[in-house]
Amino acid sequence: MQIAQRMSLLGTETAFEVLAEVNKLKASGKDVISFAIGEPDFDTPSNIIAAGVKALQEGYTHYGPSNGLLPFRESIVRYITRTRGIEVNPEEVVVVPGAKPIIFYGIVACINEGDEVIYPNPGFPIYESVINFVGAKPIPLPLLEERDFRFDVNKLKGKITNRTKMIILNSPQNPTGGVLTEGDLKEIAALAIENDIWVFSDEIYCNMVYDGEFKSIASLPGMKERTILLDGFSKTYAMTGWRLGFGVMNTELASHFTRLAINSVSCTATFTQMAGLEGLEGPQEESQEMIEEFKARRDIIVNALNGIEGISCRKPGGAFYVFPNVTEVCKRLKLKDSKEFQQYLLYEAGVAVLARTCFGSRNQEEDQEYIRLSYAASRENIIEGVKRMKKAVEK
Repeated sequence: MQIAQRMSLLGTETAFEVLAEVNKLKASGKDVISFAIGEPDFDTPSNIIAAGVKALQEGYTHYGPSNGLLPFRESIVRYITRTRGIEVNPEEVVVVPGAKPIIFYGIVACINEGDEVIYPNPGFPIYESVINFVGAKPIPLPLLEERDFRFDVNKLKGKITNRTKMIILNSPQNPTGGVLTEGDLKEIAALAIENDIWVFSDEIYCNMVYDGEFKSIASLPGMKERTILLDGFSKTYAMTGWRLGFGVMNTELASHFTRLAINSVSCTATFTQMAGLEGLEGPQEESQEMIEEFKARRDIIVNALNGIEGISCRKPGGAFYVFPNVTEVCKRLKLKDSKEFQQYLLYEAGVAVLARTCFGSRNQEEDQEYIRLSYAASRENIIEGVKRMKKAVEK
């Protein structure tokens, strides 16, 4: 059977591969605590579920506009105006099933073969995957532990060439939980304007900033027209299975995103959009309680990990991930790298984590080992899971 050559360029999201391994072990009877998957362990807020059921009963079971239902896009406009402080209109909003299509559409619509795209590394693996898929050149931008996993803007400047067409930002960031400062954003904006570069701003964790306030680069002068803003409902409203996200961009680019939607998914489920509208317009208490719980869990897991000999963990500013340094543990256990440590924890401690290399190849001169843990897990599981890790590495 012949498979198109371009498929060899497409990567994957290894979190789901680890999840499959965990589920297989659980099915065989092994007790595993998983910190691997980036999914809230809360159910969707009850008012959103009720709105989805009501929409189904009212006949929202048919095709909708490919860029999204107008009332929903109008609700997104109000949300963006309120949270980003910028004026947008419904024609600048494209609704999609989940957030990933916006990544795919943004790179397909804006990047030609041979162009260069700068992306954070370690980072969400789909960025690099799609850059490669379209025949462009991915340019990794190291996230630095000593800067709380923010990148050095001077190093960003040094990576810009006449072939650079896009800079990808993710703040708060997966896998590190790092958050870019307003000063960082201003410097990045100046570089984007000076060099006429698109900025793709993945803001899916925007409501999960625990210290200070979230700031979008789209709100800075001269940036709204050149920013592709990604947001969605999976994290803030625990709606991963509903598949609901959106992008905000200039009207011309939005028309191209809509054509890509027509050619790929036709439209997003209409009852899901009505549930999302309730998410934005309805009571926020359940969502806010979930986010406050994540903040409390962050403090628990950071303190517990720092209590393990050979592990050091910085306190992340957002999202629901920690990215501890495990270099000394790997050396002491005579493990080659964090990938071997990931397997060691899974089979020796019954704890699932993700190795640093699940989030991109090592940067040049990178010599430290890291793992990612999602603290979208109960306090009990966090305490027990880290206890198992401590026992396994200090025995």
